[in-house]
Amino acid sequence: MTRHIPGLHATRQDCDVLFEGLFLVRVDRAFYRWHAQKPFLSLRLVVLEPETLTGRFITGRLYCTDRALWKLNWFLRDFGYDPALLSRDQVDEKAVRNLRGVVRTSHVTLNGRSYQNLEAFAPEAEWEEHSCDTVGGKQEQGSGDDL
Repeated sequence: MTRHIPGLHATRQDCDVLFEGLFLVRVDRAFYRWHAQKPFLSLRLVVLEPETLTGRFITGRLYCTDRALWKLNWFLRDFGYDPALLSRDQVDEKAVRNLRGVVRTSHVTLNGRSYQNLEAFAPEAEWEEHSCDTVGGKQEQGSGDDL
């Protein structure tokens, strides 16, 4: 039996958009994913600012390999994760939910697939300071890792 479903062939444009720039976000979901070579923390972030993108989602990964732990630590510290859990080397997925902070994103294309890259982080209190920077566009070259 064949059914006609109008609009099925059209992909939703909003899902495929990869944002670039600075965003004030809240962690909606966080899941640890084990992989033999590259375990990672999968994040879904809800955009709070700028207002034109409020409610949209940014997804990304923070790898948990020895070489990448510095970035996960940076994210957790700047987003206000519990220092007691962090000092015991523990990541509680439930404790990560609803944390808020600033993230700078870009995207990279590997083997024909585009991925969201979480480049830099800052505490929520610094949003006003950084919100004057370009949002939704590329950052200027030479901006370094700091926001």
